[in-house]
Amino acid sequence: MIQLNPRDYQQAIFNTAKDNNTLVVLPTGLGKTLIALMLAIERKQKFPTSKILFLAPTKPLVEQHFETFKKQLPELFADLQLFTGEVPAGERKKIFQTAEIIFSTPQCIANDLNSYLYDTKDISLLIIDEAHRCLKNYDYTKVVEFYKRQSHNPLILGLTASPGHDPAKVKEICKHLDIEEIEVRTRDSTDVKPYLKDREFTNINVPFPKEFQEIKVLLKRIYDSKVEQLQSRNLLFTPANKITLLKLQNSLARQTGSGNWNAMMGMSLTAQAIKISHAMELLETQTLSGLDAYLKGLQKQAEEKKSKGVQTLVKSPEFNAAMISLSLLRTKGVEHPKIDTIFEIVKEEFKNNEKAKIIIFTQFRETAQTISTKLTSLDKVNPSIFIGQAKKLGSGFSQKEQKEVIEKFRSGDINVICATSVGEEGLDIPEVSAVIFYEPIPSAIRKIQRAGRTARLAPGKIIMLITEDTRDVAHHYASAARERKMYRTIDEVKKELKQSKSRPTLDRF
Repeated sequence: MIQLNPRDYQQAIFNTAKDNNTLVVLPTGLGKTLIALMLAIERKQKFPTSKILFLAPTKPLVEQHFETFKKQLPELFADLQLFTGEVPAGERKKIFQTAEIIFSTPQCIANDLNSYLYDTKDISLLIIDEAHRCLKNYDYTKVVEFYKRQSHNPLILGLTASPGHDPAKVKEICKHLDIEEIEVRTRDSTDVKPYLKDREFTNINVPFPKEFQEIKVLLKRIYDSKVEQLQSRNLLFTPANKITLLKLQNSLARQTGSGNWNAMMGMSLTAQAIKISHAMELLETQTLSGLDAYLKGLQKQAEEKKSKGVQTLVKSPEFNAAMISLSLLRTKGVEHPKIDTIFEIVKEEFKNNEKAKIIIFTQFRETAQTISTKLTSLDKVNPSIFIGQAKKLGSGFSQKEQKEVIEKFRSGDINVICATSVGEEGLDIPEVSAVIFYEPIPSAIRKIQRAGRTARLAPGKIIMLITEDTRDVAHHYASAARERKMYRTIDEVKKELKQSKSRPTLDRF
């Protein structure tokens, strides 16, 4: 007999999911995997000869779900198999025939289905973790299309902490997964609240020093000049920001093939504007060491004549004046004031609680490294960076190294993790006493994932650093607004799903 003790909200969600294709929206750490496990058991009991397919976007996440099921299920309940690209295709084909619960990345299954190694006719439950990724041509959608066509007894369970705030994208996710019901809970839901601990929010405003402002003025002059040239060439008609410039870059790239000189010039100007925008972001929100490394990288590219646009940038008087000012600050040992602020916060946390565990989230690897290095001088603080796999500048972590950091964090050998976005999604990072946002992020999905790392089993803190008079302020308000909009959007889509159920002959969306 399998002994599971679901919480009230998990039982309620399961009751919906066993009869309907369901999208479950539940904050990080509130037990989405247990709902998947309960549903897998129910489907195996209902269709004993069927298979269950559990998909997650990364290998560490897939392994995590595999281990959870292995711990919870009796040894002889079902044949559990882990699919990875490392297993040869022919071997996967053989394993699939006898496997009963399969854990895999979507890429692996999509490739196998495209190669006709096997089909999905016997799969009675498809579980999609991080379902907010089920958009456009991502491999999730390919697997789902096969499944909807082939399965004799189809049922789909989508799991996410946040599907995003854009109604079109939420509808697209629901359409791809044939969603019939959405089960959403927040930390404030009446059936969730009793299981959670208090969470304390603190925003800390950090001043933007006058010397930094002077460098920003110089960089802004270059940026404004590039934007004005794009406008005068009738290439840019909307306010310039990172998103509009990236869209323009993609649009111009499609036009340059035909020898369009104006588009080619526009490509160069757009690339220059994006580079300077990035430099301003590093200055405003990150570290001076990161900005210094980035600008010196541009100088090196110019010396190697890799790009005429970069050569133009580094020749400008404003660029050189910015480099001189930056060099003077670096010589004096000046760093972004957020670094000292983090140092004081962590020092105070460990003064109040020697067993504290803290995760600090930041956008950039260089920032994570700078924070970690600074914190090593604190007594009883053992920090480590936690970054993704890309071997850029030799700084990437393999999946094995990522696992080692998490295990050391769990055991207490490491008590502060300085993480980039790899620490946000799904990974089984232990409960922490405080989550520190080095910078606000405009994404509601990522904000919810970061914040979900604390206040589950014990009271926790969320501390947000905001550099005054910079893009940090706008990003802070944007993520809050998008989070509110997300829940409104989910409510609207839920209503549309209910209406479509009463009109079964019409398309859902």
